[in-house]
Amino acid sequence: GAAPGAKKTNVVEPHQRFEGVYIVKGKTDALATKSLVPGVSIYGEKRVNGTVTGTTEGCEFRVWNPYRSKLASAVYNGVESIRMQPGASVLYLGAASGTTVSHVSDLVGPEGVVYAVEFSHRSGRDLEEMSKRRSNIVPILEDARHPMKYRMLIPRLVDCIFMDVAQPDQGRILALNAQYFLKDGGGFVISIKANCIDSTAPAAEVFSSEVEKMKESGLKPKEQLTLEPFERDHAVVCGIFKPKF
Repeated sequence: GAAPGAKKTNVVEPHQRFEGVYIVKGKTDALATKSLVPGVSIYGEKRVNGTVTGTTEGCEFRVWNPYRSKLASAVYNGVESIRMQPGASVLYLGAASGTTVSHVSDLVGPEGVVYAVEFSHRSGRDLEEMSKRRSNIVPILEDARHPMKYRMLIPRLVDCIFMDVAQPDQGRILALNAQYFLKDGGGFVISIKANCIDSTAPAAEVFSSEVEKMKESGLKPKEQLTLEPFERDHAVVCGIFKPKF
């Protein structure tokens, strides 16, 4: 057995599809990211020590709960591509206090960068606090509807935009930010909350009308999936950006 006082080490496997995402093996397998800042929980998430299969070095992993993160719930529900990987630059619209941003920060790692846009000052304070420890997060306290206001803070085109902004015109906001900041061929992942756009229409109708709007502005959706049972009447749409010049 382990020496007294030694920490239990879990077996951890890399996710088959997503580089930078891991699965902690156990009674019930858990999704996780490798902690960029070991020893610190961001929102009370469970931290475990583990060794990735085939390696000898122990690392700390942070359990990524699909009930707390729409990106995690998309991964659980079998999304084909999250359009981000280690070393990527990600524009994250609707960062809130940084629960998911912290996992994206783990995922893209020290070579990557997360530009995290949040309009609410209360959430923004938490975000700024977290970014003091995580040098790959650039907190931007601005309104995602006005990318002009923060264009000076994003010096290069990004590989991916992740969006979780509960606004009725969120498709338009995504397109606007893509035109400013997203590489030709870059990826996007948007979480759509049906009743935020139209509370009277069935969710499926709202989703398909949003997808149509995206197509008009050079956003090419490749997949769409529901976030049940983690979120009600939410869908995630992922795709690539092909600007119409």
